[in-house]
Amino acid sequence: MTEATIKWSVDKVPTPAFVVEENLLRKNLEILARVKEEAGCKILLAQKAFSMFHFYPLIAEYLDGTTASGIHEARLGYEEFGGETHVFSPAYRPEEIEELLPICDHLVFNSFSQWHRYKDQVLNSGKSAGLRVNPECSTQDDHAIYDPCSPGSRLGILDSQFEGEDLSGLDGLHFHTLCEQNSDDLVTTLKAVEAKFGKYLSQMKWLNFGGGHHISREDYDVDLLVSEVKRIKETYGVEVYLEPGEAIALNAGYLVAQVLDITENRGVFNAILDTSATCHMPDVLEMPYRPHIISTGEAHKKAYTYRLGGPTCLAGDHIGEYSFDQPLEIGSRLIFCDMAIYSMVKTNTFNGMPLASIMAADAQNNLTLVKSFGYLDFKERLS
Repeated sequence: MTEATIKWSVDKVPTPAFVVEENLLRKNLEILARVKEEAGCKILLAQKAFSMFHFYPLIAEYLDGTTASGIHEARLGYEEFGGETHVFSPAYRPEEIEELLPICDHLVFNSFSQWHRYKDQVLNSGKSAGLRVNPECSTQDDHAIYDPCSPGSRLGILDSQFEGEDLSGLDGLHFHTLCEQNSDDLVTTLKAVEAKFGKYLSQMKWLNFGGGHHISREDYDVDLLVSEVKRIKETYGVEVYLEPGEAIALNAGYLVAQVLDITENRGVFNAILDTSATCHMPDVLEMPYRPHIISTGEAHKKAYTYRLGGPTCLAGDHIGEYSFDQPLEIGSRLIFCDMAIYSMVKTNTFNGMPLASIMAADAQNNLTLVKSFGYLDFKERLS
Protein backbone atom coordinates (compact mmCIF):
# COMPACT_ATOMS: atom_id res chain seq x y z
CA MET A 1 0.00 0.00 0.00
CA THR A 2 1.32 3.45 -0.96
CA GLU A 3 1.84 5.65 2.09
CA ALA A 4 -0.88 8.28 2.32
CA THR A 5 -0.04 11.98 2.26
CA ILE A 6 -2.09 14.01 4.71
CA LYS A 7 -2.62 17.65 3.73
CA TRP A 8 -4.86 18.67 6.62
CA SER A 9 -3.82 19.45 10.20
CA VAL A 10 -3.96 16.28 12.28
CA ASP A 11 -3.64 18.31 15.47
CA LYS A 12 -6.97 20.01 14.72
CA VAL A 13 -8.85 16.71 14.76
CA PRO A 14 -10.75 15.96 18.02
CA THR A 15 -10.00 12.29 18.59
CA PRO A 16 -11.37 9.82 17.90
CA ALA A 17 -12.68 11.07 14.57
CA PHE A 18 -13.23 9.89 11.04
CA VAL A 19 -11.92 12.26 8.37
CA VAL A 20 -13.12 11.80 4.79
CA GLU A 21 -11.42 13.68 1.94
CA GLU A 22 -13.41 15.18 -0.91
CA ASN A 23 -10.48 14.92 -3.32
CA LEU A 24 -10.03 11.20 -2.69
CA LEU A 25 -13.74 10.55 -3.12
CA ARG A 26 -13.74 12.42 -6.40
CA LYS A 27 -10.76 10.39 -7.63
CA ASN A 28 -12.74 7.17 -7.11
CA LEU A 29 -15.89 8.64 -8.61
CA GLU A 30 -14.10 9.64 -11.79
CA ILE A 31 -13.12 5.99 -12.30
CA LEU A 32 -16.74 4.94 -11.86
CA ALA A 33 -17.85 7.65 -14.27
CA ARG A 34 -15.52 6.16 -16.87
CA VAL A 35 -17.12 2.73 -16.36
CA LYS A 36 -20.61 4.22 -16.75
CA GLU A 37 -19.67 6.02 -19.95
CA GLU A 38 -17.75 3.19 -21.62
CA ALA A 39 -20.02 0.32 -20.55
CA GLY A 40 -23.34 2.12 -20.77
CA CYS A 41 -24.46 0.87 -17.37
CA LYS A 42 -25.90 2.47 -14.26
CA ILE A 43 -24.01 2.58 -10.97
CA LEU A 44 -25.59 2.94 -7.52
CA LEU A 45 -24.02 3.72 -4.15
CA ALA A 46 -24.40 0.76 -1.77
CA GLN A 47 -25.12 2.65 1.43
CA LYS A 48 -24.30 -0.35 3.63
CA ALA A 49 -20.63 0.48 3.01
CA PHE A 50 -20.74 4.28 3.06
CA SER A 51 -23.64 6.40 4.32
CA MET A 52 -21.98 9.76 5.01
CA PHE A 53 -24.74 11.80 3.40
CA HIS A 54 -22.69 15.00 3.82
CA PHE A 55 -21.05 13.88 0.57
CA TYR A 56 -24.18 12.66 -1.21
CA PRO A 57 -24.46 15.82 -3.36
CA LEU A 58 -20.91 15.18 -4.61
CA ILE A 59 -21.51 11.49 -5.27
CA ALA A 60 -24.80 12.29 -7.02
CA GLU A 61 -22.82 14.25 -9.63
CA TYR A 62 -21.39 10.92 -10.79
CA LEU A 63 -23.75 8.07 -9.85
CA ASP A 64 -27.38 7.20 -10.64
CA GLY A 65 -28.78 6.64 -7.18
CA THR A 66 -28.52 4.44 -4.12
CA THR A 67 -29.23 0.91 -3.04
CA ALA A 68 -30.46 -0.03 0.41
CA SER A 69 -30.68 -3.08 2.66
CA GLY A 70 -33.76 -1.91 4.50
CA ILE A 71 -36.21 0.88 5.17
CA HIS A 72 -33.88 3.31 6.93
CA GLU A 73 -31.17 3.16 4.26
CA ALA A 74 -33.86 3.48 1.59
CA ARG A 75 -35.25 6.61 3.23
CA LEU A 76 -31.77 8.09 3.57
CA GLY A 77 -31.03 7.55 -0.11
CA TYR A 78 -34.40 8.90 -1.19
CA GLU A 79 -34.25 11.97 1.03
CA GLU A 80 -30.58 12.92 0.75
CA PHE A 81 -29.31 11.52 -2.58
CA GLY A 82 -32.14 11.43 -5.08
CA GLY A 83 -31.91 9.58 -8.37
CA GLU A 84 -32.96 5.95 -8.34
CA THR A 85 -33.60 4.21 -5.03
CA HIS A 86 -33.26 0.40 -4.95
CA VAL A 87 -33.82 -1.93 -2.01
CA PHE A 88 -33.17 -5.58 -1.19
CA SER A 89 -33.97 -7.46 2.00
CA PRO A 90 -33.91 -11.18 2.83
CA ALA A 91 -37.48 -10.67 4.07
CA TYR A 92 -39.79 -7.67 4.28
CA ARG A 93 -42.41 -6.93 6.92
CA PRO A 94 -45.81 -5.77 5.58
CA GLU A 95 -45.40 -2.34 7.12
CA GLU A 96 -42.01 -1.98 5.44
CA ILE A 97 -43.51 -2.61 2.01
CA GLU A 98 -46.04 0.14 2.71
CA GLU A 99 -43.20 2.56 3.48
CA LEU A 100 -40.91 1.43 0.66
CA LEU A 101 -43.31 1.54 -2.29
CA PRO A 102 -43.67 5.34 -2.37
CA ILE A 103 -39.90 5.95 -2.25
CA CYS A 104 -38.25 3.03 -4.09
CA ASP A 105 -37.88 2.47 -7.82
CA HIS A 106 -36.70 -1.18 -7.64
CA LEU A 107 -37.65 -3.74 -4.98
CA VAL A 108 -35.71 -7.01 -5.01
CA PHE A 109 -37.14 -10.12 -3.33
CA ASN A 110 -35.21 -13.01 -1.84
CA SER A 111 -37.79 -15.77 -2.38
CA PHE A 112 -40.84 -16.62 -4.44
CA SER A 113 -42.79 -16.71 -1.19
CA GLN A 114 -42.03 -13.03 -0.54
CA TRP A 115 -42.71 -12.12 -4.17
CA HIS A 116 -46.09 -13.83 -4.15
CA ARG A 117 -47.00 -12.18 -0.86
CA TYR A 118 -46.36 -8.65 -2.11
CA LYS A 119 -46.77 -9.04 -5.88
CA ASP A 120 -50.12 -7.31 -6.20
CA GLN A 121 -49.01 -4.34 -4.10
CA VAL A 122 -45.85 -3.87 -6.12
CA LEU A 123 -47.55 -4.21 -9.49
CA ASN A 124 -50.32 -1.81 -8.49
CA SER A 125 -47.68 0.72 -7.46
CA GLY A 126 -46.02 0.62 -10.87
CA LYS A 127 -42.61 0.02 -9.32
CA SER A 128 -40.04 -2.39 -10.78
CA ALA A 129 -39.62 -5.78 -9.08
CA GLY A 130 -36.84 -8.33 -9.25
CA LEU A 131 -35.54 -11.50 -7.66
CA ARG A 132 -32.18 -12.12 -6.07
CA VAL A 133 -30.66 -15.32 -7.44
CA ASN A 134 -27.96 -17.53 -5.99
CA PRO A 135 -25.64 -18.89 -8.70
CA GLU A 136 -23.96 -21.21 -6.15
CA CYS A 137 -20.57 -19.97 -7.32
CA SER A 138 -18.17 -19.16 -4.48
CA THR A 139 -15.13 -17.14 -5.53
CA GLN A 140 -13.95 -16.18 -2.03
CA ASP A 141 -11.35 -18.11 -0.09
CA ASP A 142 -10.66 -15.93 2.93
CA HIS A 143 -13.94 -14.39 4.10
CA ALA A 144 -16.61 -17.07 4.50
CA ILE A 145 -18.73 -14.69 6.59
CA TYR A 146 -19.22 -12.61 3.42
CA ASP A 147 -19.91 -15.49 1.02
CA PRO A 148 -23.60 -15.57 0.02
CA CYS A 149 -22.99 -18.71 -2.05
CA SER A 150 -21.89 -20.87 0.86
CA PRO A 151 -23.88 -24.12 1.30
CA GLY A 152 -27.22 -23.50 2.97
CA SER A 153 -27.06 -19.74 2.41
CA ARG A 154 -30.25 -17.82 3.15
CA LEU A 155 -29.47 -15.34 0.36
CA GLY A 156 -30.82 -15.77 -3.15
CA ILE A 157 -33.06 -18.19 -5.04
CA LEU A 158 -31.60 -21.38 -6.53
CA ASP A 159 -32.20 -22.25 -10.19
CA SER A 160 -34.06 -25.41 -9.13
CA GLN A 161 -36.59 -23.23 -7.30
CA PHE A 162 -37.62 -21.52 -10.55
CA GLU A 163 -39.31 -24.69 -11.81
CA GLY A 164 -43.01 -24.12 -12.38
CA GLU A 165 -42.92 -20.46 -11.35
CA ASP A 166 -44.72 -17.75 -13.31
CA LEU A 167 -42.29 -14.85 -13.86
CA SER A 168 -44.90 -12.40 -15.14
CA GLY A 169 -44.63 -9.04 -13.44
CA LEU A 170 -40.92 -9.39 -12.75
CA ASP A 171 -38.53 -6.97 -14.47
CA GLY A 172 -35.11 -8.15 -13.38
CA LEU A 173 -32.69 -10.47 -11.64
CA HIS A 174 -30.11 -9.53 -9.06
CA PHE A 175 -27.02 -11.38 -7.85
CA HIS A 176 -24.43 -10.34 -5.28
CA THR A 177 -21.58 -12.76 -4.65
CA LEU A 178 -18.38 -10.70 -4.55
CA CYS A 179 -16.46 -9.04 -1.72
CA GLU A 180 -13.44 -6.80 -2.43
CA GLN A 181 -12.76 -8.71 -5.66
CA ASN A 182 -11.41 -8.07 -9.14
CA SER A 183 -13.27 -8.44 -12.42
CA ASP A 184 -11.86 -11.92 -13.14
CA ASP A 185 -14.08 -13.20 -10.31
CA LEU A 186 -17.00 -11.40 -11.89
CA VAL A 187 -16.30 -13.28 -15.14
CA THR A 188 -16.41 -16.57 -13.24
CA THR A 189 -19.64 -15.57 -11.53
CA LEU A 190 -21.31 -14.44 -14.76
CA LYS A 191 -20.61 -17.81 -16.36
CA ALA A 192 -22.48 -19.47 -13.50
CA VAL A 193 -25.32 -16.92 -13.63
CA GLU A 194 -25.76 -17.44 -17.37
CA ALA A 195 -25.59 -21.21 -17.10
CA LYS A 196 -28.27 -21.35 -14.40
CA PHE A 197 -30.46 -18.32 -15.15
CA GLY A 198 -29.62 -17.24 -18.71
CA LYS A 199 -32.82 -18.76 -20.06
CA TYR A 200 -34.81 -16.25 -17.99
CA LEU A 201 -32.81 -13.13 -18.87
CA SER A 202 -34.49 -12.61 -22.25
CA GLN A 203 -37.72 -12.05 -20.28
CA MET A 204 -36.14 -9.35 -18.12
CA LYS A 205 -35.51 -5.63 -18.46
CA TRP A 206 -32.48 -5.46 -16.20
CA LEU A 207 -29.75 -7.48 -14.51
CA ASN A 208 -28.11 -6.18 -11.35
CA PHE A 209 -24.51 -7.36 -10.75
CA GLY A 210 -24.67 -6.42 -7.06
CA GLY A 211 -21.61 -5.13 -5.20
CA GLY A 212 -18.18 -6.25 -4.09
CA HIS A 213 -16.50 -4.86 -7.22
CA HIS A 214 -13.23 -3.18 -6.12
CA ILE A 215 -13.33 -0.92 -9.17
CA SER A 216 -11.24 1.93 -7.73
CA ARG A 217 -8.42 -0.32 -6.50
CA GLU A 218 -5.17 0.26 -8.38
CA ASP A 219 -4.91 -3.26 -9.81
CA TYR A 220 -8.58 -3.59 -10.79
CA ASP A 221 -9.11 -4.56 -14.45
CA VAL A 222 -11.62 -1.89 -15.48
CA ASP A 223 -11.45 -2.82 -19.15
CA LEU A 224 -12.54 -6.39 -18.40
CA LEU A 225 -15.48 -5.11 -16.34
CA VAL A 226 -16.54 -2.82 -19.18
CA SER A 227 -16.34 -5.61 -21.75
CA GLU A 228 -18.43 -7.96 -19.57
CA VAL A 229 -21.13 -5.35 -19.01
CA LYS A 230 -21.32 -4.64 -22.74
CA ARG A 231 -21.43 -8.37 -23.55
CA ILE A 232 -24.35 -8.98 -21.19
CA LYS A 233 -26.26 -5.99 -22.53
CA GLU A 234 -25.78 -7.08 -26.13
CA THR A 235 -26.52 -10.76 -25.48
CA TYR A 236 -29.71 -10.38 -23.46
CA GLY A 237 -30.92 -6.85 -24.21
CA VAL A 238 -31.02 -5.85 -20.55
CA GLU A 239 -30.01 -2.74 -18.63
CA VAL A 240 -27.08 -3.48 -16.29
CA TYR A 241 -26.71 -2.10 -12.78
CA LEU A 242 -23.63 -2.17 -10.53
CA GLU A 243 -23.91 -1.57 -6.79
CA PRO A 244 -20.40 -0.89 -5.44
CA GLY A 245 -20.00 0.40 -1.92
CA GLU A 246 -16.32 0.17 -1.09
CA ALA A 247 -15.27 1.39 -4.54
CA ILE A 248 -16.87 4.79 -3.90
CA ALA A 249 -14.95 5.57 -0.72
CA LEU A 250 -11.99 3.17 -0.94
CA ASN A 251 -8.92 4.76 0.71
CA ALA A 252 -10.83 8.05 0.97
CA GLY A 253 -11.05 8.30 4.75
CA TYR A 254 -9.08 7.99 7.97
CA LEU A 255 -9.65 7.43 11.66
CA VAL A 256 -7.50 9.60 13.91
CA ALA A 257 -6.80 8.25 17.39
CA GLN A 258 -4.79 9.35 20.41
CA VAL A 259 -2.65 7.40 22.89
CA LEU A 260 -4.11 7.59 26.41
CA ASP A 261 -1.64 5.40 28.27
CA ILE A 262 1.18 2.91 27.79
CA THR A 263 1.49 -0.21 29.94
CA GLU A 264 3.84 -3.21 30.00
CA ASN A 265 3.03 -6.89 30.64
CA ARG A 266 5.80 -9.52 30.36
CA GLY A 267 7.65 -7.64 27.68
CA VAL A 268 4.57 -6.57 25.71
CA PHE A 269 4.05 -2.81 25.57
CA ASN A 270 0.36 -1.93 25.29
CA ALA A 271 -0.62 1.45 23.89
CA ILE A 272 -4.16 2.15 25.06
CA LEU A 273 -5.98 4.41 22.62
CA ASP A 274 -9.15 6.47 22.79
CA THR A 275 -10.25 4.37 19.83
CA SER A 276 -11.71 0.87 20.18
CA ALA A 277 -11.61 -1.96 17.68
CA THR A 278 -14.95 -3.32 18.86
CA CYS A 279 -16.68 0.10 18.88
CA HIS A 280 -15.05 2.12 16.11
CA MET A 281 -13.67 -0.45 13.66
CA PRO A 282 -15.44 -3.76 14.37
CA ASP A 283 -14.35 -5.34 11.08
CA VAL A 284 -10.88 -5.58 12.62
CA LEU A 285 -12.34 -8.29 14.84
CA GLU A 286 -15.06 -9.63 12.54
CA MET A 287 -13.16 -10.27 9.30
CA PRO A 288 -10.51 -10.03 10.83
CA TYR A 289 -8.03 -7.63 9.25
CA ARG A 290 -5.13 -5.38 10.18
CA PRO A 291 -5.65 -1.74 9.19
CA HIS A 292 -2.68 0.25 7.97
CA ILE A 293 -1.44 3.11 10.16
CA ILE A 294 0.62 5.86 8.57
CA SER A 295 4.39 5.65 9.30
CA THR A 296 4.26 2.23 10.96
CA GLY A 297 5.54 -1.23 10.15
CA GLU A 298 4.82 -4.82 11.05
CA ALA A 299 5.67 -5.86 14.60
CA HIS A 300 9.43 -5.60 15.33
CA LYS A 301 10.27 -4.21 11.87
CA LYS A 302 10.96 -0.80 13.36
CA ALA A 303 12.64 0.09 16.64
CA TYR A 304 9.60 0.23 18.94
CA THR A 305 6.70 -2.23 18.90
CA TYR A 306 3.36 -1.74 20.65
CA ARG A 307 0.15 -3.72 20.89
CA LEU A 308 -2.62 -1.22 20.22
CA GLY A 309 -5.85 -1.61 22.14
CA GLY A 310 -9.00 0.24 23.03
CA PRO A 311 -10.35 1.49 26.36
CA THR A 312 -13.26 -0.98 26.65
CA CYS A 313 -13.48 -3.85 29.11
CA LEU A 314 -13.24 -6.44 26.31
CA ALA A 315 -9.93 -8.24 26.80
CA GLY A 316 -9.69 -8.84 23.07
CA ASP A 317 -10.20 -5.20 22.11
CA HIS A 318 -6.89 -5.26 20.22
CA ILE A 319 -6.21 -3.60 16.88
CA GLY A 320 -2.88 -5.36 16.38
CA GLU A 321 0.85 -5.00 16.91
CA TYR A 322 2.66 -2.19 15.10
CA SER A 323 6.21 -0.88 15.12
CA PHE A 324 7.36 2.73 15.12
CA ASP A 325 10.62 4.60 14.46
CA GLN A 326 10.19 6.62 17.66
CA PRO A 327 8.63 5.61 20.98
CA LEU A 328 4.97 6.46 21.47
CA GLU A 329 4.02 8.96 24.13
CA ILE A 330 0.79 9.84 25.87
CA GLY A 331 -0.93 12.19 23.43
CA SER A 332 0.67 10.69 20.31
CA ARG A 333 -1.74 10.66 17.37
CA LEU A 334 -2.19 7.71 15.04
CA ILE A 335 -3.85 7.82 11.62
CA PHE A 336 -5.64 4.65 10.50
CA CYS A 337 -6.14 4.40 6.73
CA ASP A 338 -9.12 3.29 4.61
CA MET A 339 -11.64 3.96 7.36
CA ALA A 340 -14.47 5.57 5.37
CA ILE A 341 -15.97 2.24 4.35
CA TYR A 342 -17.85 -0.07 6.71
CA SER A 343 -16.13 1.20 9.86
CA MET A 344 -18.27 4.34 9.99
CA VAL A 345 -21.54 2.48 9.46
CA LYS A 346 -20.74 -0.25 12.00
CA THR A 347 -19.74 1.88 14.98
CA ASN A 348 -21.46 1.15 18.28
CA THR A 349 -21.55 2.34 21.88
CA PHE A 350 -20.55 -0.84 23.78
CA ASN A 351 -19.45 0.10 27.33
CA GLY A 352 -20.98 3.52 26.75
CA MET A 353 -18.07 4.31 24.48
CA PRO A 354 -18.49 7.68 22.73
CA LEU A 355 -18.92 7.41 18.98
CA ALA A 356 -16.14 8.86 16.85
CA SER A 357 -16.77 12.31 15.41
CA ILE A 358 -17.21 12.69 11.65
CA MET A 359 -15.18 15.30 9.75
CA ALA A 360 -14.77 16.31 6.12
CA ALA A 361 -11.77 17.70 4.29
CA ASP A 362 -12.89 19.81 1.34
CA ALA A 363 -11.15 20.25 -2.01
CA GLN A 364 -8.76 22.77 -0.40
CA ASN A 365 -8.12 20.39 2.54
CA ASN A 366 -10.00 22.58 4.99
CA LEU A 367 -11.49 20.57 7.85
CA THR A 368 -15.14 20.76 8.86
CA LEU A 369 -16.71 19.01 11.84
CA VAL A 370 -19.76 17.36 10.30
CA LYS A 371 -21.07 15.51 13.35
CA SER A 372 -20.09 14.98 16.96
CA PHE A 373 -21.75 12.63 19.41
CA GLY A 374 -22.47 12.75 23.12
CA TYR A 375 -24.14 11.04 26.04
CA LEU A 376 -27.67 11.25 24.61
CA ASP A 377 -26.63 9.27 21.51
CA PHE A 378 -25.81 6.42 23.89
CA LYS A 379 -28.70 6.86 26.31
CA GLU A 380 -31.56 7.28 23.87
CA ARG A 381 -30.86 3.99 22.12
CA LEU A 382 -31.51 1.98 25.25
CA SER A 383 -34.88 2.98 26.74
